[in-house]
Amino acid sequence: MQIHATIFDHPLTFATDGNCFSPKAVDAGTLAMLNRCTLTKGQKIHDLGCGYGAVGIACAKVAGDENVYMSDITSLTLARENAIANSVPHVNIVQSDGYKTFDETGFDLILCNPPYHADFGVPKHFIEKGFNRLNIGGRMFFVVKRLEWYKRKFIAIFGGVKVYREDGGYFVLEGVKESSRYAVYVRGIK
Repeated sequence: MQIHATIFDHPLTFATDGNCFSPKAVDAGTLAMLNRCTLTKGQKIHDLGCGYGAVGIACAKVAGDENVYMSDITSLTLARENAIANSVPHVNIVQSDGYKTFDETGFDLILCNPPYHADFGVPKHFIEKGFNRLNIGGRMFFVVKRLEWYKRKFIAIFGGVKVYREDGGYFVLEGVKESSRYAVYVRGIK
């Protein structure tokens, strides 16, 4: 199956299948998250939990494909095929369970639409370990439907969070890394 989307003014085509998240169209929450991002050429970006690659491929069209890293625990066959089909063959695609076997650091931007039905251990790992992979001034964006836990976690790690309420019951959260240490430690709270 193929789907089409225009993201950051680039017409894109993605091969999907029934095993993918949102196989019939790019997820509305994902599009809402991307609409909140400001991208520039040369930014180092991580698409965390890339699936078939819509986020990373769209970002690669702006930032440059060599600057984009895409990772997921599942098969990355479709992500690789879609990168080539959309003329961004040099994106870095890595199979990893979150950051467990993914060692790259120095990101300006991390984008994630976390699995909605996982226990909070998965997004906890994504947020904490992702924070450690950001440059100072780097930003992390998550799109979620369950706000309160994520909001508290972003505040504990980043020291604050911007929350954007979107159509369809989505919330886009933006955290900015202002220190090399988690905010709870900066404030002396353990």
